[in-house]
Amino acid sequence: MAVLYKLRQEKRTKSKFKGQWYARSIAIDTVNTAALADIMQQNCTVKKSDILAVIAELVEVMKQQLQDSKNVRLDGFGTFRIGLKTKPAVSPEEFNASKNVVGTHILFRPITRVNKDKSRSRVFLDGCRVQELPANAVVKKQKKAGGTAPGGSTPTPGGH
Repeated sequence: MAVLYKLRQEKRTKSKFKGQWYARSIAIDTVNTAALADIMQQNCTVKKSDILAVIAELVEVMKQQLQDSKNVRLDGFGTFRIGLKTKPAVSPEEFNASKNVVGTHILFRPITRVNKDKSRSRVFLDGCRVQELPANAVVKKQKKAGGTAPGGSTPTPGGH
């Protein structure tokens, strides 16, 4: 399989690239935690219920560690940390967290591998191929809230 893409034309009037074409990756579906656990169960001797329990606990422990100002590195996967969105202060003395910190977000840095030629590659992208989405392909639309998750399954609490 390959990462599918559609061609999009730049339409912003002020862009120096107006009228030019770019590829945009297309997700044809979303695989949820239960579906991943089904696949993992087929690949090893661990049961789906055990996989789901470990993932649920991993999320809780990661949350605790991240909120304790720690990076969380999952070997072979990547590193997570919390980032801040702030408004500037005139001086260090004027900076107040409740006034100047306006948001938090999660940052993820995928694991990279140093190749023999000293170049770096991201593990998740090794062997990645791209292919244009066939003209008659149907792409499932994501639901905003409630209802069923893509793929027809009911979402679990917390979106996992």
